[in-house]
Amino acid sequence: MIPKRIVSFLPSATELLYELEEQDKIFGVTHECRYPQEASLKPKIINTVINSEKLSSKEINSTTCKLLNEGKDIFVLNEANLKKANPDMIISQETCEVCAAYTNQVNNAVKILDTKPIVYSMDPHNMDEIIESVTKMGEILNCKEKAGQITNLLEKRIRHIQNNKGLKKPKVVAIEWIEPFFTAGHWIPEMIEIAGGTNMISHPGEHSRRLDFKEIEEANPDIIILMPCGFDIQRTISEYNETLKNNNRWRTLNAFKTGQIYAVDANSFFSKPSIRTIDGTEILAKIIHPKEFVNVKIPEKAFAHIGNN
Repeated sequence: MIPKRIVSFLPSATELLYELEEQDKIFGVTHECRYPQEASLKPKIINTVINSEKLSSKEINSTTCKLLNEGKDIFVLNEANLKKANPDMIISQETCEVCAAYTNQVNNAVKILDTKPIVYSMDPHNMDEIIESVTKMGEILNCKEKAGQITNLLEKRIRHIQNNKGLKKPKVVAIEWIEPFFTAGHWIPEMIEIAGGTNMISHPGEHSRRLDFKEIEEANPDIIILMPCGFDIQRTISEYNETLKNNNRWRTLNAFKTGQIYAVDANSFFSKPSIRTIDGTEILAKIIHPKEFVNVKIPEKAFAHIGNN
């Protein structure tokens, strides 16, 4: 049976449904489903209890840890909107209970609905699995041809970045959270390697984890890329200026001394396992090897050079 009424608990799935031109089947999304812009107009099934706009990174982390330790949910289900959506398929994830609606919300949704929907979980942890998710969704929705067109283009763009052999590979550290420090895991290490860098500290496919400052000092990267989960560039630079800019230990790092510190639009191109991670890979290539990838086109305001000012 081909699903006709879909509720997406996952922003990257929402993006993919629009890319596949299947948006008319979406009857509910989350508060984080903002791309493309029309997605934000869909009924909200999932909201968060954490007001990240008004809290600092440290406060967001403390609040999240407190809720999880107490066994409380970070996300809340809008039962009225869910019943009205009456989905025959719910798309969810099991990658991170902090980043998107998780098992509890899915189970509660299924209990609430009279007609039990199919539950499909998208859990890519690397670039191949992100590409594969397009193929799988094309099969589920019977739009294989469109899915094939998308995957062919994405793979071509990846190959274009990978084909630049013989480049010096600078040491790169990507940071997913500033206070406290967290590594950038999952697909990010592979993105860095594809873009011509040597990824430090984290490993492809592994979960993000708490990062000790000493690990950054020992890696002493040539380039540091700040990509706090869910943050845009402006928010990231604001956090950086408040917490790291004048930190004496930070200022001893080689990347700081040479002015090779950058902020990227993590929310759009890095935090989610969406097909826009291909844009993210191209953005990293422009940062790591600006001369070699000068002709690669990337979205406007996708990254900012912080330097050492």
